[in-house]
Amino acid sequence: MEKFKGKNVLITGGASGIGRLMGAMALDKGAATLIIWDINQENIDNTISEFSNKGKVIGHRVDVSNEQNVIDAAKTAKKELGEIDIVINCAGIITSNKTFDRYESAEIHRTMNINAIAPMIVAQQFLPDMIKRNSGHICNISSAGGLVANPKMSVYAASKWAVIGWSDSVRIELEQMRSNVRITTVAPYYIKTGMFDGVQSPIVPLMEPEYAARHIIKAIEKNKKMAVVTKLIPFPYHFVRLMQGILPTVPFDWLFGKVFGFYHSMDHFTGRK
Repeated sequence: MEKFKGKNVLITGGASGIGRLMGAMALDKGAATLIIWDINQENIDNTISEFSNKGKVIGHRVDVSNEQNVIDAAKTAKKELGEIDIVINCAGIITSNKTFDRYESAEIHRTMNINAIAPMIVAQQFLPDMIKRNSGHICNISSAGGLVANPKMSVYAASKWAVIGWSDSVRIELEQMRSNVRITTVAPYYIKTGMFDGVQSPIVPLMEPEYAARHIIKAIEKNKKMAVVTKLIPFPYHFVRLMQGILPTVPFDWLFGKVFGFYHSMDHFTGRK
C-alpha cells in the first residue's frame, strides 16, 4: 500500500496516544510531512524531537475546541505545505464517569466541542480543497461508545454518536458527487491509554494502543468506509447493528450489559490525571 507515500498528513491530538503512534506509522510508510496539532506544547516538542529521524515533522499548538484557532492553524499549514492530503481527526476527551444528572454545563459543552464539533470545523478547512482536486482522505475517530449506549459516559457517547452520523453522511455526499475524496469513520473499543484508566471489561479485552493505531492506518490504506476496531467480536459493526435490529431492548441490555459487561465498564474509571 502506498496511500501515505509522499503525502502531507495532519493528525489532531497527534502528540500523544494513538495519534502519536499513527504519526510514526505514517512517516514509516513514506509520508512527506507529518503535521501535528495538539494542545500540549511539551508533548509536541518531544514528539518532533523523537520523530526527526523518520522524516519532516511540523507541530503547532492548537486548541481544536477554538474555531478561530483551527482556522488560523489550517491557513498556516496550507501556506507551509500547500495541499494537505490526509487528515485524521483524533483529538478527543472523556471527563468523568458521573451520571448525567451530575454533569455541569461547561463539561457538556467542552466534551461536545472537542469530540463532535471540532472534527467538523477541521474538516471544513480542508475538504473543499480536496473536492476541487478530487483527491484526499479524512479519517474521523469516533468510538464503540458511539454505537452502544453506555451508562456513566452519556455525554461522551452523545459526542461519538454525533461523529458517526456526521462522518458517514459526508461519505455518502461525496459518493453521490462521484468524488475520489474518501471518508473513513472509525469506532474503536476501549484502548489502553491514560484516557481510559480504570475501565474494566471482563469479556472483550481492552486494546493495546499499537494494535488500534495499526488497524486504523490499515483502514485508511484500504479506503474502508467504517472500521470498528476490537480484538474479540468478529465483524463488530455489523454484529452490533444486527443485535440492535433483531433484539428488543430488554434482551439487548442483558446481552451487552450483563454478558459482555459493557454497562459496568465505567464504574471504576479514573481517566488521565
